[in-house]
Amino acid sequence: MLQINDIRSAVKQKAALIHCITNPISINQCANVILCAHARPMMAQHPEEAAVITSSAGAVMLNMGNITDVRKQSMLISAQTAKQKGIPFVLDVCGSACLPTRREYALGLIGTCLPSVIKGNYSEITALAREDYTSSGVDADKTLTAEAVTETAQELALKLGTVILASGETDIITDGSRTAFVKNGCAQLGSVTGTGCMQGALCAAYLSAAEGFDAAAAASVVLGICGQLAQTDKGAGSFMVNLLDALSTVDDSTIDKLADISI
Repeated sequence: MLQINDIRSAVKQKAALIHCITNPISINQCANVILCAHARPMMAQHPEEAAVITSSAGAVMLNMGNITDVRKQSMLISAQTAKQKGIPFVLDVCGSACLPTRREYALGLIGTCLPSVIKGNYSEITALAREDYTSSGVDADKTLTAEAVTETAQELALKLGTVILASGETDIITDGSRTAFVKNGCAQLGSVTGTGCMQGALCAAYLSAAEGFDAAAAASVVLGICGQLAQTDKGAGSFMVNLLDALSTVDDSTIDKLADISI
């Protein structure tokens, strides 16, 4: 069984630097979720800094949201450095289902520097596997079932030789031979921007202390549980504050009690 609390403890003990090249929409939330995990965020995005910071990182998170030419260049440099140094990294393929340019960029980066974890919602993962698939916007296509995405994710994981994290009402994590289903979470996680990016950042923090499958599954469980704990009738602003509070204070016994994961 996945030892989530052992991973959380190891991350706290290591306090590794986590290098994130991410979008300005959620950069603050990503930095905060890494701090809540007791790792150290660094959000350097300039091409001249990407290799230096990546070289000293315990893990890296690359996020394609709100992409720019500069970040495309920096992400490739960071991925190449991570590959050379044996540093694990997660690639969040945000927008790859609705924008062909992002899909092409993601596939090119994956072909050059294979990520430890490829993360996306149901639509984004489907778009990486199927050239004929598109969706509207960055939200997941509601018509995609967990069963269909599981099959797609497993095939993609086997083809690429890495871990796939497909986020949705049920998060699906697979390396092709093992598949985890995480049912933690709540609808209110979709009421604020950046929670998907936070999941990727938390996955990167856990990658500093665990291999890809375990890191991705643990990130899904912990963020989902904290979302459940954060639910409020006061509105989206209070929910986000509650979410950060939960991420920074959730204890091992609560994780053990509420974890809803099957492998």
